[in-house]
Amino acid sequence: MCIPQDNPPTLYVVVPCYNEEEVLPETAHRLSRKMAMLMQEHRISPASRVLFANDGSRDQTWAIIRQLHDDPEYNGLFTGISLAHNRGHQNVLFAGLMEARNRGCDITISMDADLQDDIDAMDAMISAYEEGADIVFGVRDNRETDTRFKRGTAHAFYRLMQRMGTETVPDSADYRLMDARSLDALAQYGESNLFLRGIVASLGFSTAKVYYKRGERFAGTSKYPLSKMLSFAMDGITSFSVTPLRIVAGSGALFVIVSLLMFVYALVSLALGSTVGGWTSLLISIWFVGGAIMLSLGIVGEYVGRIYIESKHRPRYIVADKLD
Repeated sequence: MCIPQDNPPTLYVVVPCYNEEEVLPETAHRLSRKMAMLMQEHRISPASRVLFANDGSRDQTWAIIRQLHDDPEYNGLFTGISLAHNRGHQNVLFAGLMEARNRGCDITISMDADLQDDIDAMDAMISAYEEGADIVFGVRDNRETDTRFKRGTAHAFYRLMQRMGTETVPDSADYRLMDARSLDALAQYGESNLFLRGIVASLGFSTAKVYYKRGERFAGTSKYPLSKMLSFAMDGITSFSVTPLRIVAGSGALFVIVSLLMFVYALVSLALGSTVGGWTSLLISIWFVGGAIMLSLGIVGEYVGRIYIESKHRPRYIVADKLD
């Protein structure tokens, strides 16, 4: 049983949204009940809010957020910001977290709008914070709702990130609690190529994990098709590791060794008078080396392109509208 606090923390639940008009009313309904319960138990301050961060949605998402903000039934519980243009999940989530930080919150809990994350896990997150954790990760206890392909690729991605030396929490997405101190540290990261799952895990503050069962999406369609998942994986790899560049360098050294062996083979063949032979191996070698060169150029180009984007120092996002 939780002991009521004399000065409960001000909680901001940050919910990034992109074309979520179908699910948003239900999300608001469930969050309002949860927030009311936490306030009644004196777990959080009455000044706590739910902050929707709209990622330039093309449907009625922002209009619904405005209606929720103005609805007297919710007594000002809901607030929000709207970006001028779609900037991607990581950027809009970062924008929401920074807005909550600027409004003086003590803790934030970030979660997606699709209701797949178990809202009741917020209680355990707050308990872990009360026990001293600065960051509390929501970790899925299973992946039963995922397809076999998605489950396999997700596990492969986390193993790959760990082998490259990147700190991540396997089976955790962006459902997490962060206190004011960790938000201050996160605000110091000025890079455009954001991979929050790696950044937050590497901040170095005390952490805890809360396990929960991830459900089915309440309504609408997934905003992460295969192309976006691949792009997200590339962001994670290039944000935290230069291992692919080292692989390219190692491959180059290997090809040099192979070319020396082929040189010796050519000299021996010439001395033995059998220079006509080896046509198949030569053709295969040309195609293999050519493909390896193109792949290596692509990897190097990916890093150069990201350096180019970072060098412009353009803003991550522009807030077009804000509900106070």
